[in-house]
Amino acid sequence: MPPSVIVCTDTVQLFRHDVLTVLVRSLLSPGSACGLLLGESCGHWNSGASNWTVQFPGVPKPPVRPPVPPPPGTPVDRILFITDVHWDAAYKEGSNAECGEPLCCRKDDGLPTPGAVGAGYWGDHRKCDVPMRTIESMLQHIATNETFDFVLLDRRHPSTQHLATDTERPADSTGQSHGAFLAAFCFPPPFITGNLSSSWLYEDMASKWSRWLPHDALQTIRLGGFYTAQVKPGLRVVSLNMNFCSAENIWLLINDTDPAEQLHWFIKVLQEAETADEKVCTDGVTIPSWEWYSSELRTKALWQFFGHIHTDQFEVFYDEQTLKRPLGIAFLAPSVTTYYDLNPGYRVYEVDGDRSGSSRMVLDHHTFFLNLSEANADGGKSKPIWRLLYSARKALGLSSAFPQAWNDLVVRMQKDYAVFDLFWALLHTGHPPGLCRGYCHTALLCSLRTGRSEDPDLCAGLVPHEKFTLIKNLWLSQRRC
Repeated sequence: MPPSVIVCTDTVQLFRHDVLTVLVRSLLSPGSACGLLLGESCGHWNSGASNWTVQFPGVPKPPVRPPVPPPPGTPVDRILFITDVHWDAAYKEGSNAECGEPLCCRKDDGLPTPGAVGAGYWGDHRKCDVPMRTIESMLQHIATNETFDFVLLDRRHPSTQHLATDTERPADSTGQSHGAFLAAFCFPPPFITGNLSSSWLYEDMASKWSRWLPHDALQTIRLGGFYTAQVKPGLRVVSLNMNFCSAENIWLLINDTDPAEQLHWFIKVLQEAETADEKVCTDGVTIPSWEWYSSELRTKALWQFFGHIHTDQFEVFYDEQTLKRPLGIAFLAPSVTTYYDLNPGYRVYEVDGDRSGSSRMVLDHHTFFLNLSEANADGGKSKPIWRLLYSARKALGLSSAFPQAWNDLVVRMQKDYAVFDLFWALLHTGHPPGLCRGYCHTALLCSLRTGRSEDPDLCAGLVPHEKFTLIKNLWLSQRRC
């Protein structure tokens, strides 16, 4: 059976109950349903989120205070951020790396066709995830050469092969089971109960994380997979379940109004942090597409660390009134997986450390990588060498790592193609697929400066309004909140 038929058949078998339940319970009109399933020739489906608002507490906003760099010699915290590991237990060196399926380099893919090169020992730039030995080599390098104040590890650990997901097969860790659920693009909100509910997953997460997190955090994990916890006095982490913001989540067709009331909870946490004079680190998988919380509670949501799309990017947030003053920045770190056309990588953030009056702002970040072509050159006989790919401020010529500097970089890259080409190469962890020009260039710059996935205003000057939909379709990530 051709691979495309296998994928289609397996997808129908795996998700048929979810899709049918959603179609029965959704409020889609016949035309919208037809457009969703068969395309624009059948009917129009508006993929944007429905109109709903979040309520903010009636507390005056803090005054705008431009960030100020700390004095030289002050303490700096180092934060390790690892995202999108995608370990493939079925990865096999020498296997077919061009198998025609969504994921290759697996033991069941057989040998490559005559004259073709098989999967590399440490991984492959084609549509393949990574073997455990590559992950272990990264962790050994980190343990030997680096020191950190704390570590943020996202929960996308298993392979991209979502069709192998099986809720009846016990997973080795909470991270694996959560990642398997993520890869399937089906994330039922709490109002879905019974056999299609995800409560089993959140219960397992809460159970396995109970030795690290306080009781209040475990309660919200059981509700919807999100939590907050104090890392140290004056510093709080908020981990969001961005599955509820994914345009790929079919369950949101039933009701996408603040699933699990996560955003209502988030606002409450931010306001309490404001009152308690705490700084907040926000992390999640899919990057958000609205900058409302940066605008409303602008002094506290300082770090925003995300992943999911595997490439190395950022997103600038602006004030709601003028859309001109940069207020915040979200960083998307490179993935460990090579899927696809990437080198493996990880990120280290430097932030203003423990001192009186610390801003806790990100001061710089450093990206480390494994040159896969170099590592595979001798068939895995030599130890792979992980090295620094770049430091953001030095490589990109940034005056600081504050939001204004990243905004200035976007403006500069509109005409300075030397800087843009460097950024394009770094975006792919040192393995760019080719030049990015025309709509590719415009779409990338537009995505860097707009947290509004349905609003073209922040791309004014880059692209005409009537071309915004075309440009947006080239973005690497589609978001709903």
